[in-house]
Amino acid sequence: MIRSYLGNLSRARRKFTNSSIQRHGHIDPPKPGEELHVTFIDKDGDKHTFEVAKGDNLLDIAQANDIEMEGACGGSCACSTCHVIVQDPDVYDKLEEPDDDENDMLDLAFGLTETSRLGCQVKMSPEIDGIVVKLPSMTRNMQASDFEKK
Repeated sequence: MIRSYLGNLSRARRKFTNSSIQRHGHIDPPKPGEELHVTFIDKDGDKHTFEVAKGDNLLDIAQANDIEMEGACGGSCACSTCHVIVQDPDVYDKLEEPDDDENDMLDLAFGLTETSRLGCQVKMSPEIDGIVVKLPSMTRNMQASDFEKK
């Protein structure tokens, strides 16, 4: 019985497929005339500007466009690996205030600044159209194993 199951399993090979890059971050292209703009400054100082839709968060935008932003918790505000630094304090002031969960995670972020936010919590809106965010030079991903007794 086991042998026949393994035989069937090896014959039933799945073809490898990959989805388009736009699907990886779970974002849809903006509707014509409703485009918003975001610029990421990566760790090397290179700028990457994208047209995005209202409601998309910075983590999904970055991942959909192959920007090096980890998002270890999948955007559930349970890590600090999507930490970004908003470059313009006036734009930062237009963002909704971070909640307690985000502030707790930001406390763990490497290179925290006065204009730091978690990318998973920043949603695009017309008020912040043209936002420029810088990725920190490194991230800190705390894991349960970091707290094991030795």
